[in-house]
Amino acid sequence: MKPLLAALLGALALQMGLLALAPAAMANVVAYVDIGSQRMDVWVEGTRQFSWPVSTARKGYLTPTGSFRPQRLHRRYFSRKYDNAPMPYAVFFHRGWAIHGTNDLNRLGRPASHGCIRLSPGHAAMFYRLIGAHGRTGTRIVITR
Repeated sequence: MKPLLAALLGALALQMGLLALAPAAMANVVAYVDIGSQRMDVWVEGTRQFSWPVSTARKGYLTPTGSFRPQRLHRRYFSRKYDNAPMPYAVFFHRGWAIHGTNDLNRLGRPASHGCIRLSPGHAAMFYRLIGAHGRTGTRIVITR
């Protein structure tokens, strides 16, 4: 029944010209990142399950906006670009940008990164496990300003 409902919602969204909503409507897990409020809301099968503070790009850097699917996941990853900085539970969604854990907890809730979306390590682990349970194709990441 769920695949049928997702297909119907997607078709309805396309017919109404709501192309941006169609991919999210068809995903089991949707992470909505709001750059303005520095929060990430995670919806699972149509119900908001989590709302977490994040850090996105600070002045001079960019967090991309749009709708993305996870491309690759790494439980342990170290940045090749920024001095081997740890990026636990990294979920890469567009080129080199990822949602990942950080130990810089005091900066969550305000812009502080080089462009990635940073979460507390516990929240990053929960998001990582959700994607593992529902699959990359069943997950959408929607980033807005």
